[in-house]
Amino acid sequence: MPAQNMEELVSLCKRRGFIFQGSEIYGGLQGFYDYGPLGVELKNNIKAAWWRANVYERDDMEGLDASIIMHRDVLRHSGHEATFSDPMVDNKKSKKRYRLDHLVKEQKADVQAKVAEAMGQSLDNFPALVQSLVQNPALASAALIASGVRDSFSGEVGDWTEPKPFNMMFKTTIGPTADEDSYGYLRPETAQGIFVNFKNVVDATSRRLPFGIAQIGKAFRNEITPRNFIFRVRELEQMEIEFFCVPGTDEDWHAHWLEKRLAWWEAQGVPRSRIEILDVPPEDLAHYSKRTYDLMYDYPTLGFEEIEGVANRSDYDLGSHTKSQAELGLVASVSENSDSIAKLTIPHPETNKPVVPFVIEPSAGVDRALLAVMSEAFTRETLANGSERIVLRLRPHLAPIKVAVIPLARNREEITSVAKAIKAELQALGLGRVLYEDSGNIGKAYRRHDEVGTPFCVTADFDTVGLGGEGKESDPALLNTVTVRDRDTLQQVRVPISELSAWIRSRLV
Repeated sequence: MPAQNMEELVSLCKRRGFIFQGSEIYGGLQGFYDYGPLGVELKNNIKAAWWRANVYERDDMEGLDASIIMHRDVLRHSGHEATFSDPMVDNKKSKKRYRLDHLVKEQKADVQAKVAEAMGQSLDNFPALVQSLVQNPALASAALIASGVRDSFSGEVGDWTEPKPFNMMFKTTIGPTADEDSYGYLRPETAQGIFVNFKNVVDATSRRLPFGIAQIGKAFRNEITPRNFIFRVRELEQMEIEFFCVPGTDEDWHAHWLEKRLAWWEAQGVPRSRIEILDVPPEDLAHYSKRTYDLMYDYPTLGFEEIEGVANRSDYDLGSHTKSQAELGLVASVSENSDSIAKLTIPHPETNKPVVPFVIEPSAGVDRALLAVMSEAFTRETLANGSERIVLRLRPHLAPIKVAVIPLARNREEITSVAKAIKAELQALGLGRVLYEDSGNIGKAYRRHDEVGTPFCVTADFDTVGLGGEGKESDPALLNTVTVRDRDTLQQVRVPISELSAWIRSRLV
């Protein structure tokens, strides 16, 4: 049974060192989080699993790591400077700022109905209602006030300003000056770094259609109201593919990638039964999208929210970067090189004539992936003796710690030296982090490693080194063996040290 509420996950993440609030000792910074000792391991393991499945196990994919700061004109041509915005509204009473669609969604049903009625819209088409609020700001302000829309923070009826668009890109200056000619943006998505490197990758690899470029990297979105722990943040990490194909084959490839992504999530412990596929209605599509499937995961407390999008971007992006600003209807920027110097085409595999390929884009957030994986793995169970334990049943390849090696007596050098040697041998297998655990209390160590998802605990005891312990003789049959405890079954077996590496490898690979 997955976690029942977000509070359980937040508590576990802080308590066991998965995730901390950013800048916490200064009161925290909303929308920013730091990944602790176990969080960084889990995050890296998720990214490694994604990279392995999409780059190493395919013959039609290349990798990329593009710069975070982008030339302003990249994001002008892509349409982000003009359209990457959310509707914003302020409450004059509380001085709080909200994203308009989120604010209305959080109201009680009767208040929502009043807003819709005032705008001449139906709640059955919520996007159309939001659109009408944005397009009629004066009427929208009056409708929000008259309908009794309450402030999400104070709970009181607000005095609402007229809605206005808020561009979510972080702007920064480049170099020592701060004039109109010296600024750029922190990228709001990793995709544009792939598109502007399309020709570089084709020239360097001699790829032909169809093929893809994969990238994992940070993106930045100045969210109006970041919320729900790491679900909606201002600094995020994306796992993104731009798959280039011949126009006319895009719908088949779109279906191909939808299936591949569902299979990948299942392999990470997020079953298909917990994911709904939303075929995004035309009126809700992004400006670049021909068709998009949103994979909606049933998060604790939040309900169904997007965990990944699989979009058919047609030829919008490569086409836009190939056109001049005049062709795009943009006012030329102050930059001398305001237009792309590259023609982003590739020979058609059959005719050899230049073609602008269509693009299928599977795009998943690392942070949301980690939240879903932890939610599915979180289990609270009652044991046969009546005690309760929390266990994180992570797939072994994702577990932050693969094996904990525990000396039963931390003050006996005969035992600790063997345990340290075992730790070094297992670490050398290259399967991930192996932890030498010498807390001194074996029961507490087991419970702690259950909570953080460690698949196996290996204990070196008195019998391992041929010593009697606790008033009993050592069992010669147990010499040079260790106890291995399974996280999920709680079963303990004795394994010869000489066979331990093979035993562990067979169960973790």
